Amino acid sequence: VQLQASGEGLVQAGGSLRISCAASGRTFVTYALGWFRQAPGKEREFVATLSWNGRITSYADSVKGRFTIQRDNDKNTMYLQMNTLKPEDTAIYYCAASRGAVAGTGQSEYYYWGQGTQVTVSS
Repeated sequence: VQLQASGEGLVQAGGSLRISCAASGRTFVTYALGWFRQAPGKEREFVATLSWNGRITSYADSVKGRFTIQRDNDKNTMYLQMNTLKPEDTAIYYCAASRGAVAGTGQSEYYYWGQGTQVTVSS
């Protein structure tokens, strides 16, 4: 599975942005999906995960209530809807897919990774 993230953007604090990640090579319909991010000078961290059937989600405390992870299996695409953005959300966002149906917050649980897309939130 190859993952291609898109939707790079610069938004003002309080604004919204949706980033996408398209899969190719094979379907990811049976895989759990996740988003991670890496801010300048910091390690990559977990943002959100979604089970294969969309019924189980988990979010980092820092984004809970503001971000929503979604998937469209027909389009082999995943999304991260980000609302009420804050300057501290500025980071490179990476999409990832696990070969299991459910995955957690650990990066080692994810086998396929996208190249990352930049999100910048100005104050």
